[in-house]
Amino acid sequence: MPRAATTAIPIVFGVGEDPVKLGLVASLARPGGNLTGINFLANEVDVKRLALLHELLPKAVRIAVLVNPANIPASESTLRDVPDAARAIGLQIQVLKASTTNEIETAFTTLVRDHAEAMYVSGDTFFTSRRVQFATLAAAYRIPATYPSREAVEAGGLMGYATDRVDMYRQVGVYTGQILKGAKPADLPVLQSTKFAMVINLTTAKALGLTVPPSLLARADEVIE
Repeated sequence: MPRAATTAIPIVFGVGEDPVKLGLVASLARPGGNLTGINFLANEVDVKRLALLHELLPKAVRIAVLVNPANIPASESTLRDVPDAARAIGLQIQVLKASTTNEIETAFTTLVRDHAEAMYVSGDTFFTSRRVQFATLAAAYRIPATYPSREAVEAGGLMGYATDRVDMYRQVGVYTGQILKGAKPADLPVLQSTKFAMVINLTTAKALGLTVPPSLLARADEVIE
């Protein structure tokens, strides 16, 4: 962790977990050390994304949740928050794991064999890098899936919901500029993301034979046709 590496060099972070629980800062309002930054609320986004998938597929009950075990923080976060959120809305969760391209293919064959009705892909940079593979497999197996990035939906994924990362990085840049001008991290409160984006690929929905509820389309930040 940054705090273990140095207590003197100013550091501006962007993290999905609560930075207080991570031990990065003393509090959001008063960081109290050499670190500050922005929390992009990955946990809250996870739960919201599941709810949006349920809204799109109200009759689907069995949801496969794919995590990358090599990404311990992200997988632990997903497996801590998503199962409870699923039970609260009457969904059954099947956890699948993949950290290689072959394991992604195996995950799809497993969820089809076990009659999962949709897939929830957890946040992970490796998964994002394999977005074309995900879109291709989901189309081949006719599996509706939700993703943690706009890029995945652009590549042919069905739905994505995520923090606006461009805005998050802009905020990190603003704080970095202030520190370079003399501000102290201890005096800059940790920010929380306020911009989120839901993207729906209507072409993919039609190919899967899905009708996207008008209420969902109306709330989408972007619809790809």
